[in-house]
Amino acid sequence: MSVELTPGAIGILFSGSQVNNPVLQLLSLRRISSSTGPNRFRLMMSDGQHSSTSFLLVSQLNNLAEENILEPYCVCMLKKTLTNTLADGRRIVVVIALEILQSAEETEGKIGSPTPYGTDDGSPENSGSSTLVSSSAAAPGPSNESSSKYSPPRGSGRGFVGTSPMKASPMMASPMKASPMKTSPMMASPMKASPMKASPMETSTMMASPMKASPMKTSPMTASPMKFSPMKTSPMKASPMKFSPMKATSSSPGSSTKVMPIETLHPYQSRWTIRARVTNKSQIRTWSNSRGDGHLFSFDIVDESGEIRVTAFNKEVDKFFPLVEQGKVYYISKATLKVANKQYTTVKNEYEMSLNAQSSIVLCDDSQGVPALHCDFVPIAELENRENDAIVDVIGVCKSAEDVCRITTKTSREVSKRALSLIDTTGKVVTVTLWGKEAEKFDGSEQPVVAIKGARVSDFGGRSLSASFSSTVTVNPDMPEAFRLRAWYDEDGFALNSQSLTSTWSGSSGMKINWKTLSDVKDESMGQGEKADYFSCVATLLFTRKDSCLYQSCPSADCKKKVIDQQNGMYRCEKCNKEFPNFKYRLILFANLADFGDNQWVTCFQETAEVLLGHTAETLGELKDTDETAFDEVFQKASFTKHIFKSRVKLETYNDESRVKVTVIEVQPLDHREYSRRLLSNIRTLSSCTRDESFQTAAW
Repeated sequence: MSVELTPGAIGILFSGSQVNNPVLQLLSLRRISSSTGPNRFRLMMSDGQHSSTSFLLVSQLNNLAEENILEPYCVCMLKKTLTNTLADGRRIVVVIALEILQSAEETEGKIGSPTPYGTDDGSPENSGSSTLVSSSAAAPGPSNESSSKYSPPRGSGRGFVGTSPMKASPMMASPMKASPMKTSPMMASPMKASPMKASPMETSTMMASPMKASPMKTSPMTASPMKFSPMKTSPMKASPMKFSPMKATSSSPGSSTKVMPIETLHPYQSRWTIRARVTNKSQIRTWSNSRGDGHLFSFDIVDESGEIRVTAFNKEVDKFFPLVEQGKVYYISKATLKVANKQYTTVKNEYEMSLNAQSSIVLCDDSQGVPALHCDFVPIAELENRENDAIVDVIGVCKSAEDVCRITTKTSREVSKRALSLIDTTGKVVTVTLWGKEAEKFDGSEQPVVAIKGARVSDFGGRSLSASFSSTVTVNPDMPEAFRLRAWYDEDGFALNSQSLTSTWSGSSGMKINWKTLSDVKDESMGQGEKADYFSCVATLLFTRKDSCLYQSCPSADCKKKVIDQQNGMYRCEKCNKEFPNFKYRLILFANLADFGDNQWVTCFQETAEVLLGHTAETLGELKDTDETAFDEVFQKASFTKHIFKSRVKLETYNDESRVKVTVIEVQPLDHREYSRRLLSNIRTLSSCTRDESFQTAAW
């Protein structure tokens, strides 16, 4: 297969211009090791006419070189590149995306007779290549003209920076047009550029609005350094020059930096500005570990092209938290870009932003064209095909909403919780759990349309969703999907015989329909698959191991590890690497449950154990230390009591021994009236099935 290279593409790329999908040949590649980041690969590319070694492969594509997919003499199409200028004026082309059109074996050698690319204005080849990249952290700035060329001030009040010796060349001084200017010879001493003031200038030969500079004639200048004092412009007369900030569609206020789309950002840029709307803002959170304490907050931003997570730490929290408001549009620049940690973010972007001391956030008054939310909605019916813990965006009508309730988390923190039932045009219903302030402020009385960005899929009870603290919940959003959904539901969706993906709960007792007996758990080999199984049962507590149910844990809020008594009044936590003067009691209760058919050993952690025993861990710890008899009575009183146990069952392996472990995740009191009604309903169902089978047998 014959592949034609794009002639002249290398020259165009190094000039800072764009080439649409240039086809180049890889001549060689070399690994650049780094102690501060991932290794990089430097490429020598050819367009058939010229070649250059100033191509750098983005680290996300390192696997192509490491797996020998990218080999010398293969032909590639560069789908996305970025031309960057280093501090000394040399340029490199960062290859962000490419497609291999022809392998090295198919190409069979070099195409054409390319010569090294070079020009007289400090191009890569003539400037030397030994210091092209000092490390992977040497991220150059955006492509622009060489710093040796004069660029007139654009109302920013700055002079110019040049290099010595200076060479006079035609000046393009847009937005000014001037008649030729003659200067007398100048002797130069070390040069300092003082700021030029954009004040009215007077001249008899020049009209200043708008202007364009014609070539400037100069007499020869010696190459020794020069020192400039502030420029005086007499006897010149001109109308005042007016400078106003550029519109937000092209650049940020008071800056010549072009506003860039979020999707084009990556760590290899040093100068950029984006204009985006804040869609979600977290509260200030604190942390404490062996490296110290600190606090942070994060917010998500969106523009027409995509979205990204922004995080501020410590001093930047105090600086930016009062400034950032959800729903408003800001100019953001000079932040640090890094690869996103998907463990802590649901935002669909490969990178995330960190604010630093030089970061800038400026409110933008012009929010036109910036979307309020960037969502990729998944139909509710498709949630059955999504993996557990997948992050999705959903939209639906709230058919019903439970009352808000308070629960205690595993970290002993109380949070608010509310469950919603959402339906969409597929006719499927899914249960969504809201947490915290979202649960408290939600009002489902008028069956609103609810859009949730970043919901987490769970396999608990079939298929359900959880809107975590990093999710964005919008009620009646201003978007076409919401309008179509509202029209559908008001017309005929409300009367649709829908089907729920989540196991339903009956009445006020909160009992699941798909009950299991303890013998069913064993007979059906529950928990033997890759995923855990969940079931509910009515059982009686027979026995508890009280001797080992309490342990002394770390008093830190986010740590549950056991502490070591130092025998000096201090207790050491190995995880936190700290010593504390006190500790907290925590519960791990092993109990034996039984119903009419079988019995089962289960594990109850802090919250469920406290409900089962009717006392907190701290109270039980005090009783164990001060009143052994009262401590025993607590367990005697809990024995032979009947409850509803919602449990998780999973096959686990420890010390090469596999066993089914059942963990109780919730304990509820048994409503005997509701339970009896359910049993009667089951009896009627079984009787009906038995009669039908008898009629069929008689018919045969």
